[in-house]
Amino acid sequence: MDHNRIIEVQNLKQYYQINDRLTVKAIDNISFEIKQGEVFGLVGETGCGKSTAARILSGICQPTDGTVLYDGAPIYSPHISQTQRKRRQQEIQMIFQDSAASLNPRMTVKQIILEPLHIQKKKFSPHAAACISASSNTTPEPELLAAILDRVGMTPDFLPKYPGELSGGQRQRIAIARSLVLSPRLIIADEPISSLDVSIQAQILTLFQKLQKENGFSFLFISHDLSVVRFISDRIGIMLQGKLVEIAPKELLFQNPLHPYTKALLSAIHVPDPVYERNKKILYYDHSQPAGSRMTEAEPEHFVLK
Repeated sequence: MDHNRIIEVQNLKQYYQINDRLTVKAIDNISFEIKQGEVFGLVGETGCGKSTAARILSGICQPTDGTVLYDGAPIYSPHISQTQRKRRQQEIQMIFQDSAASLNPRMTVKQIILEPLHIQKKKFSPHAAACISASSNTTPEPELLAAILDRVGMTPDFLPKYPGELSGGQRQRIAIARSLVLSPRLIIADEPISSLDVSIQAQILTLFQKLQKENGFSFLFISHDLSVVRFISDRIGIMLQGKLVEIAPKELLFQNPLHPYTKALLSAIHVPDPVYERNKKILYYDHSQPAGSRMTEAEPEHFVLK
């Protein structure tokens, strides 16, 4: 095993049998990896399988076929021990797209942040305390809560409030705080800013970037906006109809896109230049053509489906 890889996805498939004649291939034989401390961006149109992949990696859904390795051990092995399962649940955290739906409306902000600790039957670990600038795990709980709220740009005044009393951006910050409380090694964020105002999106993106650099966790960031993914990611994967059609470091992908679908996506990105916008040519991708069948390495670290 390469110890630089925290997640390895091998030939992953997720099929749904609708009836005797119809099978929906939500994910169709994809493979990729996420390195330790890396931000991996996953981009694609609605319905391409991004969220399904996120749920499989987080352990919410079991795939039809394929392998997901976490630290070299298969997540869905029938032989996995309870200790290994609990460790994975602690070290992989997820931030959902709809912050209103992902926070219990009957729980206060304090209860929401502490819930992962209660589920895991844990107190703040020394590593968690270090991550939120606390001296040790013996620091009083109120001080630790205040510290973790400060990390996400909020104050202890929010602790007794309920999700219904918060704005969308504030709810998403609480969801981020909840994901950090167990000191995860991998955070999966499924379109975490798509429902927010543009100004709040920028704040949350900057917060993600700051926290990732400070804590060093690996990050799977899912979006349909290539410009946002370019801002935050180290490498980018492009999904189309359940397949990964291109994977490359972000600058290499933007400078030399190889798959026709990637080229079409890049051509549609808005540029803050009215002259360029009036004259640019948007490429259209014909979804009826085959996306490709075999992933090949066109150049170092640049893979494309042909």
